[in-house]
Amino acid sequence: MKLPFEKYHGSGNDFILIDNRSHNVRFSAEQIAFLCHRHFGIGADGLILIQKKTHFDFEMIYYNADGKLGSMCGNGGRCAVMFAQKLGMIEREAKFIASDGEHAAFIKSGDIVKLSMSKVKGIDKVNHDFILNTGSPHYVKFVNDVSQIDVVREGRAIRYNEHYRSKGINVNFVSQKDGVIRMRTYERGVEDETLSCGTGTVAVAIAAFLENWESNQKQEYQIQALGGRLKVYFTPDKNNTFTEVALEGPASFVFSGEIDV
Repeated sequence: MKLPFEKYHGSGNDFILIDNRSHNVRFSAEQIAFLCHRHFGIGADGLILIQKKTHFDFEMIYYNADGKLGSMCGNGGRCAVMFAQKLGMIEREAKFIASDGEHAAFIKSGDIVKLSMSKVKGIDKVNHDFILNTGSPHYVKFVNDVSQIDVVREGRAIRYNEHYRSKGINVNFVSQKDGVIRMRTYERGVEDETLSCGTGTVAVAIAAFLENWESNQKQEYQIQALGGRLKVYFTPDKNNTFTEVALEGPASFVFSGEIDV
């Protein structure tokens, strides 16, 4: 069949967006992996279906590039908001449902989208590394210089160790230089380094805050990934619970087309 699609990216984290308001589109894992393949398909880090949902503007169904159903994707969520606007489902504000629950979003200007994220709690620390769930599970490791890290080799070693092999975990490497927090991510489901990761950016901002605890006031962090810079907002408390979490950055249209599936 001929499948219409649109391609978006959020700071280099790219997605195939498909209008499934008819609820007629069904894919096998193999078909999704084909569509996301960078040589034989469209090429993307993931695939997103936009569907109708009672009491919400839309529902976001996210699949990883390996074809498996994914957890929350922050960059994908912002791209979904831009796509929903193009479909006429929203104007500048959205309330939608994803795998981790309800999200609100606001298109601030141009392609800049601010997206509410899930409350973060239950953070673990192993040596100097943080393990936390920001809608997806993340491992945050502070290093001297992220530019010198073999992200695929070192990220894969953590993702496939005995603790995380069965369910998987995203691995983020973080360093600070000249006042700029920089990160690189090995993403499960893609099983490779990605140019950006939205839920990973939230995880990195919270971990950076916990490394330098100063107050319980509202915080704002800017995090530099390979694909661009994202903002993270949150309000912490003394019990390491983070509320009013939000992710902000560009969600850009790339191209549209049709492909045989």
